[in-house]
Parts: sequence; C-alpha cells; structure tokens
Amino acid sequence: MSKLTISEDNPFQTLITETNNDAAQLQSRYENHRVNRNAQQASKILAPDFVGWNLDEILMRLDGPAKEEGFVDPRNCLVIWARPPSPIRDLVKLVQSELRSVAPTLWFMPSENLHTTVLEVAHSLTDEEIESLVNTLQSSQNVSTSEIADYTFAHRSRLVKPMVGFDSAAMALTFVPAAGEASDAQRGIEDETYSYHHLRRDIFDMVRAAGIPVASRYIVPSAHLTIARFVTQDGFVKQGDAVVDGQVDPSKVKELMDKIEEINQRLQDEYWPGESGTIKAGGEWLVGQEKGLVIRRGRLWYGGGEDVQLGKGYQV
Repeated sequence: MSKLTISEDNPFQTLITETNNDAAQLQSRYENHRVNRNAQQASKILAPDFVGWNLDEILMRLDGPAKEEGFVDPRNCLVIWARPPSPIRDLVKLVQSELRSVAPTLWFMPSENLHTTVLEVAHSLTDEEIESLVNTLQSSQNVSTSEIADYTFAHRSRLVKPMVGFDSAAMALTFVPAAGEASDAQRGIEDETYSYHHLRRDIFDMVRAAGIPVASRYIVPSAHLTIARFVTQDGFVKQGDAVVDGQVDPSKVKELMDKIEEINQRLQDEYWPGESGTIKAGGEWLVGQEKGLVIRRGRLWYGGGEDVQLGKGYQV
C-alpha cells in the first residue's frame, strides 16, 4: 500500500493530538483512565446496596455450572487482535492463580485464548454479514490482510506497568503505553514516540482504506487482556436458614477486592520498571513479539473464532 494517511476523523488521533504526541502525557491518560475506573468500580462493589455480580448470561450457557449443551453464541465479530507473548501469558497465569485462591467459581480465560483488541471492526452481526466484510477486506486493492497483520513487525510498541482492572462483570490485566522506561528490550528512547495508541490509530485507517466502516466499541485509552468473568454468584452469597436466598455476603466480596489490591501492589513492586533500569519478565509487553497481529472472525467474545490472517512475529 502507499504511505498511510491518517484521516481527520480518526478517533485515536484525537488523544495523540490532545497529548501533543508526547509519550509521557499519553501514558498518563491511560494510567488515569484505569486508576479512576478501578476506584469507581470498587466504590460500587463495596457499597451496602451491592446486589451481586453482573453475570455473563451467554458465557453461562456456553461454560460453567449452568452450561447448555448445543448452545451457540449468536454474536459474530470481526476484530484485529494482539496476542500476548509467553512472558505475559505466564504473568496472567500467576494472577489467575491468586484470584482463584479466593474466588474459585470465576470463569478464567484459557491461556491460548488471551488477547487484547487493537481494533473491533464489527460486532454482534450474523455470520453472513461478517463473511461479506471479510470478502471486502480480502479483495481490497488498497491494503492487504497481510499488510495489516504484519504491521507490528516494522511498527513496534511496548506496553508496561501491568495492573488488574475490574468491574462487576469481569477482570482484566491492563497495561499502559511505554514512555521511555529503560529495559533490556528497549530499542532507544526515541522509539517510544510510536506507541500502542499510534498502532491502534494506524490499524483503524488501514481497515477503512480497505473499504470497511469501523463500528468499534472501544475508543477509550485502554490496553487490557480479559482474564476472568463472573458466571455465578456461588461463593459470594450468605449461607444459613435465616438468610434471604441469594443475599450477597459483603465479607466475601471484600475478600476478593482485598486480593486484587494485594495483587496490584505486588505487580507494582515486582513487575513495574525498577530504579536499576530493568523490567522483570512479564512486566513489559512487546506488541508483535512471537506473533504478529491477528485478523479474527466469528464467535470470539471469549477468545474463540477463526483466523483470517496471522501476522509475522519477531523475537527479542
């Protein structure tokens, strides 16, 4: 394809402009978003009127104690994913293990299904509608699927500072774009001028150049891997003959919130950039390492679906 032109209405460019294309300011916006969101969600979850978790009704029918044999998720999507490399997957396993110790009834995202959504092209459509979009993408004369999927090979970005984010429905491992933090993998501070947010911006316009309108739900400054979802209230309700059926046990809820706070403190202490100029394995995500971007279609809300194109990864 010819040189990528960023459209004036590209929603990702807005934040880049607002932060003066400055890596530190951009990271701050991502950091503020996740910290403020966690605080808001914790306030709701720990409130006296909290009535229970927001259960994923479709996932409940697909997996878990209320599983329905033969049920098929009706929602079809088309997305561009980034797959986490092995150091990040190992960190997710550690975090999931800690969460499981206090909340064993959570549904945990399998390691092979982990992903972050770089761009959601279309969601909740029929299989036929997605097929039409895929055909448009594959037949485009302006940009090829391999150019999109391979884009991270020559446009490399880093995500750092892992933190567990949460709401009443799910939990995720979140990251922020790097801003020159030293590490063994660092390619030079000047390279941080190209961030994960720039990557999202570019992929947005590449997909549009292929003739596809983008109906993304995620324009917020967030880079996250969903790692767990609620599919039952079991383990969080009061027990006893005198208890109203299904009444939430605040002590159990607080135990989980305390565990998340403990995990996040450990992540900050052990996996955030240190004063020595190093980052522990798992503390930084080199987007495109091991695998390039994935153009994915189908019933993929929980990591499923099929590849349209898998990009070329790189080693560090």
